[in-house]
Amino acid sequence: MVYPLIEKRKIIDAAKKAKESGAQKFGIVTSGRRPFKKDLDIIACAVSEIKNKIGIGVCASLGALGKSELKMLKSAGLSRYHHNIETSRRFYKKIVSTHDFNERIKTIKAAKAAALEVCSGGIIGMGENWQDRIEMAKALETLGVDSVPINILIPLKGTPMELQRPISCGDVIRTICIFRIILKDKAVKIAAGRESVLKDFQASAFLSGANGMLIGGYLTTGGRPVEEDQKLIKEIKELWL
Repeated sequence: MVYPLIEKRKIIDAAKKAKESGAQKFGIVTSGRRPFKKDLDIIACAVSEIKNKIGIGVCASLGALGKSELKMLKSAGLSRYHHNIETSRRFYKKIVSTHDFNERIKTIKAAKAAALEVCSGGIIGMGENWQDRIEMAKALETLGVDSVPINILIPLKGTPMELQRPISCGDVIRTICIFRIILKDKAVKIAAGRESVLKDFQASAFLSGANGMLIGGYLTTGGRPVEEDQKLIKEIKELWL
């Protein structure tokens, strides 16, 4: 099913709500290979208004854009571009058939050339091995990305991976440790799947190396109430103090 871009006013209202919830950045996300030009223009206008009237950092995940389009968004006020590499180069071709790994790399380099910060990570639990996870972290280190979200596969019914055995909580924690060691001082964030896989052990992700998280809904699944994440942050601070 295809859905249109939501109205600009709804994007701006969502950004205001995110700031009120304590978020540092607000993300604008579209599905598909890339948005139409008319939608990109609307997004640029929304970015400008959010930056000037609401005062929260804006990032976007809009697919395979070129340097000129990314520069236009940068001029509008975008601070960070999100474009996952998803997994290792070796395993990528086993999960994606519409485009290759090099296109992902090209988009990330274009975003950096446009003077944007880059957020790039991937999904674990798709059937990859430990070497694939290590190679993904090394690739992100080489690219010099600023922020790394780690998503955990949720085997949704009706998708090619609906029968994939869920990754264990322990393997998620070990993966975060590996990413922290390889990526040193970069921001490593837990994202989609953290609620269903880590459950009551989400604080362990931060003790093992994560230093951020995505809140709210994700592309294919909803998140949890922001109040629960605020409670988690408070609990983590109490552990560290």
